[in-house]
Amino acid sequence: MKITKQATDEVVLHELGQRLARIRLDRNLTQAQLATQAGVSKRTVERLEAGTVGTQLSGFIRVCRALDVMERFDLLVPEPVPSPVEQLKMAGRKRQRASTGKPAKPSDKKWQWGDKQ
Repeated sequence: MKITKQATDEVVLHELGQRLARIRLDRNLTQAQLATQAGVSKRTVERLEAGTVGTQLSGFIRVCRALDVMERFDLLVPEPVPSPVEQLKMAGRKRQRASTGKPAKPSDKKWQWGDKQ
């Protein structure tokens, strides 16, 4: 199943859990063996694979590391690369804050009933 933005959280968690279980079985590991390698409890692995409860992200990362699928995170959240024009504008500086939009200039004319906004 493909994970789309229309999928509910529960569906996404369930699908990720099924994928982790298939990878674990392909590597011929029991849940207990994976838990030991990942440094998490067996119950954490069970919950991840069941997709019933959102576990801590650190537990998910440990299990992914033990299954050797960490390099796939770059596909999940690619590193943002500014365009060449943005790089020139920043002149080597790193962006620190998000900018807020400039407030709309208030109209000098007073609003009256029947006016459209």
